[in-house]
Amino acid sequence: MAIRGGNIKPSMNLDQKLVVVLGPTAAGKSDLAVELAKIFHGEIVSADSRQVYQGMDIGTGKITSLEMKNIPHYLLDVVSPKKQFDVVTYQKKATQAIREILKRKKLPFLVGGSPFYLDAIIKGWQFSRAKADPILRKTLSQKSLTELLVILETLDPDYFQKVEKDNSRRIIRAIEIASQLGRVPPREENPLFRTLIIGLKFPLPTLKERIHQRLERRFRQGMIQEVENLHHQGLSWQRLEEFGLEYKWISYYCQKKITKEEMEEKLQKDIEKFAKRQLTWFKKDPGIHWVQGLEEAQRLIQGFLEDTQS
Repeated sequence: MAIRGGNIKPSMNLDQKLVVVLGPTAAGKSDLAVELAKIFHGEIVSADSRQVYQGMDIGTGKITSLEMKNIPHYLLDVVSPKKQFDVVTYQKKATQAIREILKRKKLPFLVGGSPFYLDAIIKGWQFSRAKADPILRKTLSQKSLTELLVILETLDPDYFQKVEKDNSRRIIRAIEIASQLGRVPPREENPLFRTLIIGLKFPLPTLKERIHQRLERRFRQGMIQEVENLHHQGLSWQRLEEFGLEYKWISYYCQKKITKEEMEEKLQKDIEKFAKRQLTWFKKDPGIHWVQGLEEAQRLIQGFLEDTQS
């Protein structure tokens, strides 16, 4: 029997409480979060590292106005893809949005699958104060991923073991920090919110099929045309490739570097690998409550709101 929702009782303690809905790509996080936000009078803050960019809609699976069902969403379409947007900026903007939602006596939901962005809020990471070095970044951006990893391993062997080996932007930032400070110092944590973390996942075979079906739907919606339009608007192929996954492989196809069949096959496999990496990251956190649907999530949130000690 489903829990009845619709009202947050006066006895429920909203002070600094945050509900997180996370999970691998194609799990259905956005739809679940919208339904939960409707029940618990919530508003949604996106935690997706690519949905912050304007015009990157189909390829990132950005929720549409119709799908939002009148639930306010934040941290979508906040910057041009021609500009850089980092986790420090995200943390500042997302924290501000969450605080404003709480001031309005609404329940904030942090929703997404970008582990680094999620942890920046959940754990309240204190980031390095090493300054940006535009000249160094420009030099490093011209190097291959393999060359970047060699540089980082030389500068900081310990951090080299921890860094995501396929994330060139993060590797470049690590090199920048290590060049200035001698190493990448461990992050200090200062959580600002009391969080309930709900994870949505499916068995891997089911998830692979969901990824396949979603890819087919996105191709029908015009995902290839979206990438071509972004290029015509001034984004270089190199910049589009930096966004990875859909934008990387479709850019290769548009440049005739691979066939359409190769693009679709490689993209499917790459997204599957990405989902596995997300799950590996999430498994590190024993505080995640894994669910398979709305009813389980409702019960968890109800208890979280009624618990004055949480």
